[in-house]
Amino acid sequence: MPSRKKTTLFASAFCTCVSSFVLICVVLATQQWVSSEVRFSRTNTSVTVSLDYGLFRGTCAQFVEAGLQVSKKTFQVADSLSSTKTKSTNVAIIVILVLSLLTSLLSSGFTCTNAVSNPYQTFLGPIGVYTWNSICGTLVLIAMILFPVNIEAHSLSEELAHGCSTSLQSHIKSEHSYGYSYWIMLPILFLNIASLIIIYFYDHARYSKKKEQERPIENAPKDVILF
Repeated sequence: MPSRKKTTLFASAFCTCVSSFVLICVVLATQQWVSSEVRFSRTNTSVTVSLDYGLFRGTCAQFVEAGLQVSKKTFQVADSLSSTKTKSTNVAIIVILVLSLLTSLLSSGFTCTNAVSNPYQTFLGPIGVYTWNSICGTLVLIAMILFPVNIEAHSLSEELAHGCSTSLQSHIKSEHSYGYSYWIMLPILFLNIASLIIIYFYDHARYSKKKEQERPIENAPKDVILF
């Protein structure tokens, strides 16, 4: 059976891993990733398309220059994308988050196993927790980078706006505001870092204890050792 200290530390790490898993599920399930106001010119007037969307679906509303709402509808992101760059980047973000979900689940399993037992295999111990938490944090960070790139560099909102209205002409300007579904990924990163710190403290304490047990023999007089 593991010591009380090990059980406490790994149980704490288990809670952070489970919290990370739950938050990734929330990120994938919600559509409040970004709100965009995309303005286009049209004959004798201008049109603003308001978008709220995530990785899978969203809503859009069209406003004429006087502020009158013309239409509002729900759309599927994948069906509204025609550009290869925007579509492939969106799919890549989904795949990355699914992989981070799996690594978070594995990390939860490893921490739970160490909280209730002492695995014989080295990789099932702290090394495994380090590995899966690091991979999970890295994947989430990549997703956080790719999504703004898809919006700013690949003009994702403008492309979705064209799918909401067929009478739009030249693009004037766009304004973007990232929603809670996007910013939730920051706490996921912090939770993964917290898990790594907890396991590091356990490893450091175990190493220090091992050194203390070896020190009496190292400092003992030579005649005592010979005896």
